[in-house]
Amino acid sequence: MSDSRTASAGTVLVLGGTTEGRAAAAALAGRDGVRVVSSLAGAVRAPSLPAGEVRVGGFGGAGGLAAWLRAGGVAAVLDATHPFASGMTANAAAACAATGIPLVVLRRPGWTAGPEDRWHRVRSVAAAAGAVAGLLPGPDGRVLLTTGRGGLECFAQLDAAFWIRSVDPPDPPLPSRHTLLLDRGPFGLDAERAVFDRVRPDVLVTKDSGGEATAPKLTVARERGVPVVMVDRPPLPDGVRSEPTVDAAIDRLLGSRPGRRPR
Repeated sequence: MSDSRTASAGTVLVLGGTTEGRAAAAALAGRDGVRVVSSLAGAVRAPSLPAGEVRVGGFGGAGGLAAWLRAGGVAAVLDATHPFASGMTANAAAACAATGIPLVVLRRPGWTAGPEDRWHRVRSVAAAAGAVAGLLPGPDGRVLLTTGRGGLECFAQLDAAFWIRSVDPPDPPLPSRHTLLLDRGPFGLDAERAVFDRVRPDVLVTKDSGGEATAPKLTVARERGVPVVMVDRPPLPDGVRSEPTVDAAIDRLLGSRPGRRPR
C-alpha cells in the first residue's frame, strides 16, 4: 500500500478503539494544521474517548469508507484498530487503494513465549476450542477464556467449566457451564493472580493481542504451569506493512522521520 503523500496538514482519520489509537489521536491533535477524527466501532459500551473529534459506528464496508474519505477530504488514514480487527483493516486497505489516500497501520508487537511457557499456538478461535478439548483433564476441567465476545459459540459444546472475561456480556450460544468476569483492562499482576486463585484454571485461552495491558495473565500462567492456548493474529492484507509504535506510525504518517521518505 503506497502512502507517498503525507498528512502534514489536513484531516487524519484514526481507526481506533485501542490504547494505541487514543495515544496516536492525542499526539496528532497537538499538531498544527492537523484535524483528527477518530472512528470507533461501537462494539463496547461506554468506550474511552480519544482526543479530537469522534464518530461511532461502521462505514458500510470498503466502498462506504472510500466514499466517507472522499467526502471528508481526508489526507491520510491511521489504522490503530485491534490486531484481530482484520475486517476493518481489509476495508481500510481497499478504500485507501481506491482513493489513493495514504494508509499507515499501527500494530503493537505480539507476544513471544519464553522457555518456561507452555503455549499451544493455533490459527483461529475454532482451532483453540479443539486444542482445549485435548488439554482438559476431564469434565471437571476449568478454562479461563479471555478471547473477547466473538467466537464463543466454538466452545459451547465442550464439557468443562468456563470463566469468560469480557468488557460487555457476550451473546449466546455460550458454554452451558460458565461464569462471566466482566472487566476492562489493564490487568495488574496481583489482580491476575487473584483471578487464577479464584478460577484455578487447567487451561488459559487468549489471543495474541500483544502489549502490556493484558500480559500479566501470561506471567501468572507461567508461574503456575498452566498451559496457554494462544490464537495467532490474522495476517495483514497483501502489500500492507505495519509500524510497531505510536511514534513510528506518526512519523511515517507525517513524513517526518529523519533521512526517510514515507512509503
